[in-house]
Amino acid sequence: MGGQACIFYGAAEFSRDLDLLILVDADNLVRLRSALEALQTELIAVPALQIEYLERGHAIHFRCHRDDVLGLRIDVMSKLRGVAPFLELWERRTTIEVDGEPVDLLALEDLVLAKKTQRDKDWPMIRRLVEQSYFASDAPPPVEFWLRELRSPELLIEVATANADLASRIAEVRPAVAAALNRGDEVASLLDEEERTERRLDREYWEPLKRELAQIRRDRGR
Repeated sequence: MGGQACIFYGAAEFSRDLDLLILVDADNLVRLRSALEALQTELIAVPALQIEYLERGHAIHFRCHRDDVLGLRIDVMSKLRGVAPFLELWERRTTIEVDGEPVDLLALEDLVLAKKTQRDKDWPMIRRLVEQSYFASDAPPPVEFWLRELRSPELLIEVATANADLASRIAEVRPAVAAALNRGDEVASLLDEEERTERRLDREYWEPLKRELAQIRRDRGR
């Protein structure tokens, strides 16, 4: 669900981490712990790998010590801000094959939503992911996805102009599309406002979780 997924979608990003979104239930956690043990991982931060923390939206962090994955960091989550529940994500996942093994990725649309964070590095990646889809000329083309997520003013104007009816409907919930239909100069500023809003929402989402982590650390230090 992170940088490795972006690489598979063609939006190259240097990443030595592996971010995983998992289904939370007792049996699945047994399998996960077995896999982590096989990779000789250690927990490198709070909280511990427990259902209650995953269900509240925390990330659980590990470092691998097995020789072939030495130093690899693995972050595990089960819930993402602004993204559908796991089972819905699983139904529309993308599966690719790597060295004869299936690898399940977040669908591109969901990956883009998951990347709408407060981190500076995620916003250029969103732009690259959507533009990679646009220039790949998928068949049929995911026009609605482009209208909802393109972050280049020029491309957004191009797609909106070519698909005016659909763009008119999406413009009701995305002001940047309304401006693109009018070929207005304010498209770029509206895209910037979208980014600021998502960054703020992400900060607000993580604030109580950060306070909880601080309390866990204090409790462990007693």
